[in-house]
Amino acid sequence: MYAFLLPLHNILRWLLLIAALFAVGRALWGWLARKPWQALDDRAGMIFTTVMDVQVLVGLLLYVVFSPIMQTAFQNFGGAMSNPTMRFFAVEHILMMIVALALAHIGRAQSRKAPEALSKHRRAAIWFGIALLVVLLAIPWPFSGVPRPLWRGF
Repeated sequence: MYAFLLPLHNILRWLLLIAALFAVGRALWGWLARKPWQALDDRAGMIFTTVMDVQVLVGLLLYVVFSPIMQTAFQNFGGAMSNPTMRFFAVEHILMMIVALALAHIGRAQSRKAPEALSKHRRAAIWFGIALLVVLLAIPWPFSGVPRPLWRGF
């Protein structure tokens, strides 16, 4: 199952980034150009949060059940904290992604509740933008201290 979920988690990363960029882009464009709120703006937020929900679910399955890194970390959590790679995956990565998920959902709810189009776009741009920033910081990029490949095949 690990051999299936890890590449799926990687593919979902790219879908999530595309969805986030699309949602943030639509929101910024609507806010700065003072565009009316359209169904596509709402759909962009829905797609972003849905892809993020699925990504976090797959990540939680890896975290709790299938990841050999996490199985090792859970055996000696104190020792895992002294290893930067183990600490990143055991604490930092999952915490930041859950925070990003919460920010994305807050942004979706806030943009839907706003009374006018400009406020909808502004709220979506700010909350989705912060969520995207947290996601970008939480990804183990090849140039980061805990490098992982950009692409994993099945």
